[in-house]
Amino acid sequence: MADAEAICEAVNRPNMRFVPIKNVEQQAILSIHRARQGFVKARTAQANQMRGLLSEFGIVIPQGIRSINKRMPDILEDAENGLPGTLRKLLERLNDHLKELDRQVEELELQIKLWHKENEASQRLEAIPGIGPITASAIVATVGNATEFKNGRQLSAWFGLVPKQRSSGGKQILLGISKRGDTYLRTLMIHGARAVTRFAENKAEPESWLRKLMARRNKNVAAVALATRTHVSSGRYLPETLNSTPITLRQHPLPKPDQGG
Repeated sequence: MADAEAICEAVNRPNMRFVPIKNVEQQAILSIHRARQGFVKARTAQANQMRGLLSEFGIVIPQGIRSINKRMPDILEDAENGLPGTLRKLLERLNDHLKELDRQVEELELQIKLWHKENEASQRLEAIPGIGPITASAIVATVGNATEFKNGRQLSAWFGLVPKQRSSGGKQILLGISKRGDTYLRTLMIHGARAVTRFAENKAEPESWLRKLMARRNKNVAAVALATRTHVSSGRYLPETLNSTPITLRQHPLPKPDQGG
């Protein structure tokens, strides 16, 4: 009873902000993103399991899916590496499973990219350095028209990319990022920002904002700061935003690196 009364009271308040309801198309593309995320996690777990089993027999494979895909055919065909037949058959089964997971990830990514090409808002977001088709489609499907946010800074805070505050008595204390909101989308944004920071180390102008930040702070701090700034900019690319002034690419001095996400 008390919860129902609180809900009725909240609904009647004029300044309450409500979570917008996603349409069917948004839910569908987000389902593809969640399925892809699950396959990626399963693929990583499978690769780590294969790497661990081989290490017990003295065969060490570097980290990364590509290393396993490159080394496994030679390991399975090498009759002098000391692997028993039982383990060899097991590794063949696990390797086939890894390939199947990889195929599922590629097919879902292709489906997301096809949706991205048909969505105008998603294509506009791709113009921002650090945002590829995967991230752009995830932002559009998660945020929608962004009318619930007054500006890009509110959007960035909604995704947990702003620092926590422990301020009191006029003294401002800023901590690490709050990590509130959508973990998947925040991860995509930070990965894209890391790609831009790696590209900017050698090819960006020395006087650029990012190069100056990287010179005095840790690279991870610079990546998070860039992700926050990217989120602030992305709010203006979404349709029907309260701040609908378009951003030209001149305001992004960094060239866009090749990126898959």
